[in-house]
Amino acid sequence: MSKGELEVLLVDAKGLAGADVIGKIDPYVVIQYRDQERKSRIARNQGRNPIWNQTLKFPVYSSAINNPIQHKLTLRIMDYDTVTADDFIGHATIHVGEVIASGMEKGIAELQPTKYRVVLEDKRYHDTGMASSVLMGALFLSSMVVFAFPDDARAEHAGTTRHYSFDIRMANVSRLCATKSILTVNGEFPGPRIVAREGDRVVVKVSNHVPHNVTIHWHGVRQLRSGWADGPAYVTQCPIQTGHNYVYNFTVVGQRGTLFWHAHVSWLRATLYGPIIILPRHGVPYPFAKPYKEVPIIFGEWWKADTEAIISQALQTGGGPNVSDAYTINGLPGPLYNCSAKDTFKLKVKPGKTYLLRLINAAVNDELFFSIANHSVTVIEVDAVYVKPFDAETIVISPGQTTNVLLHAKPTYPSATFFMMARPYATGSGTFDNSTVAAVLEYRKPYSSSAAGFDKNLPLYKPTLPAFNDTSSAANFTGKLRSLATALFPANVPQTVDRRFFFTVGLGTRPCPKNQTCQGPNGTMFAAAVNNISFVSPTTALLQAHFTGKSSGVYTPDFPVVPLMPFNYTGAPPNNTMVSNGTKLVVLPFNTSVELVMQDTSILGAESHPLHLHGYNFFVVGQGFGNYDPVNDPAKFNLVDPVERNTIGVTAGGWVAIRFLADNPGVWFMHCHIEAHMSWGLRMAWLVLNGRLPNQTLPPPPSDLPKC
Repeated sequence: MSKGELEVLLVDAKGLAGADVIGKIDPYVVIQYRDQERKSRIARNQGRNPIWNQTLKFPVYSSAINNPIQHKLTLRIMDYDTVTADDFIGHATIHVGEVIASGMEKGIAELQPTKYRVVLEDKRYHDTGMASSVLMGALFLSSMVVFAFPDDARAEHAGTTRHYSFDIRMANVSRLCATKSILTVNGEFPGPRIVAREGDRVVVKVSNHVPHNVTIHWHGVRQLRSGWADGPAYVTQCPIQTGHNYVYNFTVVGQRGTLFWHAHVSWLRATLYGPIIILPRHGVPYPFAKPYKEVPIIFGEWWKADTEAIISQALQTGGGPNVSDAYTINGLPGPLYNCSAKDTFKLKVKPGKTYLLRLINAAVNDELFFSIANHSVTVIEVDAVYVKPFDAETIVISPGQTTNVLLHAKPTYPSATFFMMARPYATGSGTFDNSTVAAVLEYRKPYSSSAAGFDKNLPLYKPTLPAFNDTSSAANFTGKLRSLATALFPANVPQTVDRRFFFTVGLGTRPCPKNQTCQGPNGTMFAAAVNNISFVSPTTALLQAHFTGKSSGVYTPDFPVVPLMPFNYTGAPPNNTMVSNGTKLVVLPFNTSVELVMQDTSILGAESHPLHLHGYNFFVVGQGFGNYDPVNDPAKFNLVDPVERNTIGVTAGGWVAIRFLADNPGVWFMHCHIEAHMSWGLRMAWLVLNGRLPNQTLPPPPSDLPKC
């Protein structure tokens, strides 16, 4: 039995009339339905009379969960207490003993009055889409139900504390004709969504039940004065060891939109990831028309082999890691791969409706192009920051980035279905997974008498995606991104700069160990570096070493602010491609305004690098091709409405300039979000010192901070 109390809202999809669904229902269930034209009615079991204008709370037993069947009503259940395995996440069946059909609309009265398909919503998850494997007895389903926006009449007050339990467990999952054991959260793949409102506190207890050290990073969350909860291993914390747990505790401040969480140890994020959905504060409208429904679209990568074995072998041999076997959409590879027709995500829509698609690139090593056949979308947000809306037929999205788009369904039934497809945008000289993932966009057939309302015997259209190396298409898309820059959603770009930095980012080599044959360029080992410093991970967390004053032997505060040996960065590569190794940090006083130019290099071939900065958003004030010109390029900077992000692709064979205000004390990781490059050392960290005031100071670590 769930320990919490649940509130049930029954919504009539066709509009309420007369005596809709009033009668006897199962024990321990209360039904409230809203009549927008009339008053609310509440009916209760045990033969009691309906009560007007009240909300009743009640316990519900998990035995009420059965297989879903079709119905035109939606039931949403909110959990007011801690989420447990017995809570309702997924689908269920409510058995109604008696229904008064008088006055019902045509269609509802024709349905069987004894069983109703319902969709359950947890108060924190707002989850009517991703089914819980604990309750449903299966992993992620082949089609995911879209979920409605929360109703203000039943939503929680601002500043709610939302509790989650993440149990890291192994689970067997079958894809591409093969079954393997993967790391999951609560047995789900992809993992459960985190839902919060701006201003909410989020508390997640992570328990490690697998034979790997684990951390979870809340990608894009600012973590203001909560750096202990950021998650990168050996940067802000030591990993959670097998059999141990850690409570991540942070507050969402000044953010709303789509982010995601993922593991931040080695390549564990290949299967440990899930969405973060941040809703606006109550009373703060969206800067666009409210969509009919919203759907997370999470891009991932799938390997038949164990990803930990793949990266371990690559680091030992010095060669490139084996590429993935497939891309996935919401964990499913789709019909273009072998044995995968049944593992296809389907987005089912109604003509004339607008859907908010929350795109998340959780892929391990690849930037992606994404398009929907015969449809354009309106881009409205990136990295949980609103942008000036613009229409696009193709989206480019790098690992670590999120993009919200509005899909306007065709006004009339199109008598066709449409592929939603993604394939890589790859600029490097190495091998990559040059395959395509597909999902299906289906339209509900009007006036259909069938249970599903969808016709499977329709023509299927495919989109035209850019070539895998089409940098101009990628640059054309990113060049259109501009902050909303309104009074309610301003672009607070630093207009003056206290510290300027110039970082080269790119690949290099390191010597092959004696008595070993290596598979990198010319018998060396692949490496990657920022300003030719390849990051060496410490054995003690950087933040802990800083906070306790025991940094000696852990890191040095002398990261170079410019390349120590300048060269023609995008021209002919230098003769010496070897990198240096070290654990070096940049130290910034509190409230320092920073301008950072990141320059791609062509040492082993020009390549796009999506750089992610923890603990901050930044403004992309400029970008271009070739070598950065410190004399002429700053005059072209956009200091009015530049896009604000947490992850930006450094242009292949080019540069990008960002600005941010260092107003968040702590140690903050910055790294390429292509996992192979990060494994080779394309990472560094910023140490932001405390300010003078208490609210400018990092609090002490929590008592359960993991030990190394």
